[in-house]
Amino acid sequence: MDPDKHQIMTQVYRAKKDNAAADEMIEAYMPFIKAETAKFINRSPDQSDDELSIAMFAFYEAIRGYSRLKGSFLKFAALKIKNRLIDFYRREKRHRIQVSLDEQSEDKPDLLDTIRDEHDEFAESEVREATKLEIEELSAQMQDFGVSMTDIAENSPKQQRTLEACQKAVAYARNAPDILDDFLKTKRVPLAKLAEGAGVERKTLERHRRYLVAVLLICTNGYEILRGHIMQVLKGGEKT
Repeated sequence: MDPDKHQIMTQVYRAKKDNAAADEMIEAYMPFIKAETAKFINRSPDQSDDELSIAMFAFYEAIRGYSRLKGSFLKFAALKIKNRLIDFYRREKRHRIQVSLDEQSEDKPDLLDTIRDEHDEFAESEVREATKLEIEELSAQMQDFGVSMTDIAENSPKQQRTLEACQKAVAYARNAPDILDDFLKTKRVPLAKLAEGAGVERKTLERHRRYLVAVLLICTNGYEILRGHIMQVLKGGEKT
């Protein structure tokens, strides 16, 4: 292992158990935190900026939520910071719209149509960039499992019944850390365990093994944006 990566992992795992060590790590990586914040706000952040406070807390969340199975810690932390800042801007946007609506007079009923958010376009750009990063990392990781993005598209469930079976298998796996650990270590989908635990037919899961590789990776490796999308798709399997 790269000595620098080993040092970072040692710091992270110590910080996960010791708040003082976590504070020390946040202080040590403040230049990194400020740099990630600057990417988002297009300027060097001040100590008084809410965005910097949010980024620091996001870095702490990254420490608490990190494991070796999630790849590079700094990439994981950078994505966590981006997502938290995007959430912050979205909340600010909703608040500004509500305040503007509360202040509008009766002779200006279309004020909502005129409200603009200077961060809107920038936030959307950040979402696209963060999503692109997640897709690139997922694609690279899937190569270790012998699966490509094209395989996923071709192997996705097309029928409601098979979608429901996959949904049940993924839900079971997400509540069984030992199964997910085994999946990551062996690079094989534990079809027999998933089928038995979820109460679905193994042959149904076998037909969609490559699809399950992608979904299980998304659920175990910090792909927050992709996980949100895929969970919405899987929830569709509950609606008939």
